[in-house]
Amino acid sequence: MTEPQLTRDFLRELFLFTDLDDGQLDWILDHAQLERYPAETAIISEGDPATCFYVLLSGALRMTRLVGGSEVETVRSDQRGAYCGATQFFYGQHQQRYGASVYAVTDLMFLTLPAKEFAEMFRSWFPMATHLLEGSYLGWRNTDALIGQRRRLLALGEMSAGLTHELNNPAAAAVRATAALRERVAGMRHKLAVLAKRDIEPDLLELLLDVQERLVKQVADAPPLTAMQQADREDEIGDWLDERDIEQGWDLASIFVAAGLTADSLDHVLDSVGDALLDGALRWLAYALETEMLMGEIEDSTTRISALVGAAKQYSQMDRAPHQWIDVHDGLDSTLVMLGGKIGTGIEVVKHYDRELPTVPAYAGELNQVWTNIIDNAVSAMGGSGTLTLRTSREGDRVVVEIGDTGPGISAETKQRIFEPFFTTKPVGEGTGLGLDISWRIVVDRHRGDIRVESQPGSTRFHVYLPTTEQASE
Repeated sequence: MTEPQLTRDFLRELFLFTDLDDGQLDWILDHAQLERYPAETAIISEGDPATCFYVLLSGALRMTRLVGGSEVETVRSDQRGAYCGATQFFYGQHQQRYGASVYAVTDLMFLTLPAKEFAEMFRSWFPMATHLLEGSYLGWRNTDALIGQRRRLLALGEMSAGLTHELNNPAAAAVRATAALRERVAGMRHKLAVLAKRDIEPDLLELLLDVQERLVKQVADAPPLTAMQQADREDEIGDWLDERDIEQGWDLASIFVAAGLTADSLDHVLDSVGDALLDGALRWLAYALETEMLMGEIEDSTTRISALVGAAKQYSQMDRAPHQWIDVHDGLDSTLVMLGGKIGTGIEVVKHYDRELPTVPAYAGELNQVWTNIIDNAVSAMGGSGTLTLRTSREGDRVVVEIGDTGPGISAETKQRIFEPFFTTKPVGEGTGLGLDISWRIVVDRHRGDIRVESQPGSTRFHVYLPTTEQASE
């Protein structure tokens, strides 16, 4: 790494110092130091006293913040002149501390200035600007903290309500099926005892068990029936049972039909056990078949619960690195699950995924926030009915995610302002106007991508472009 010659002209090449006069540049030259760091070095630790102001001359750095005990990368940059460290040196607060940790991605070189001395000179050089900066900084910090906290609480409430709603149905089904299963197992034990008291031949009992196992295996492959087919088959089996004087045959008929049995199946049971044992055998088989169906229902319910929990973990990126190579479809699908309660049954979700797309380097949790904001706006625009379309494709060295809705569209005037902070078309109290602003900053600033929108009545489409290669963020 070549040693640069610190001169006025050299400093003026850095955007921070371009407009300083000669006297101010001379002060910088008298107090500046050059510091070199090899790759992977920890340069600044979050929470340490903020003693230096750093200006990047060469190389690349990454900045992290501690969130919940884990480091989250917030910035990665190789821009010459980028600065870090004591960036609030102008703010007249004692014992300032570094707000983030900084690491060297490659070998790099900094120009450093002592924060305390620089703050004193800065105040003397730009007294009015210093007061404005202090006021702006304090106002922004307080407003951002208040609105950010409120927005996070609202988002958490919506996500929790949606997830709770989605979990409630399979959980209730599993509880209901478990209670019914206990009754059916008890009934099956009773019927088996009745059969045993009739001194049934061992060979006949073994044959009956073979019939049971064969019929139980058919349950999983039972074909779906229309309401008309269901009714016709129940009538057919009901007639078969009535002809053989089986009491309350209509109760058994619905179980046998749901298990995929026909009158021919019952003929085989009759041939196996004979008329004398037919009633007890049929009821025992009914309990066995219903038990199998209830266990299948419990399995489906618990599988659904597991899938929902998995989607929630993917959405929140729990226990995962913040920056990783991801499949965009995973985030889109988990977001749809989390918003399932809000999407409702009146909106049709259509997916056109290109499964051949490459993975992209991204902050997965933040991209899920982008999908949430755009899909939430689309659902609100459609007012409970319409079509939500998700499409993925590739355009050159970028992956494109398109999210479209069939709402009323966005006017040309509104379209020019939708990415402005605090701009919203929602009624007072329903929107903060920060969703698309945050999405823009995540995609454009954090991922070096792009967001575009096309809209006309009945068709609004957001296109999110994500690079397939690593990009340095400013």
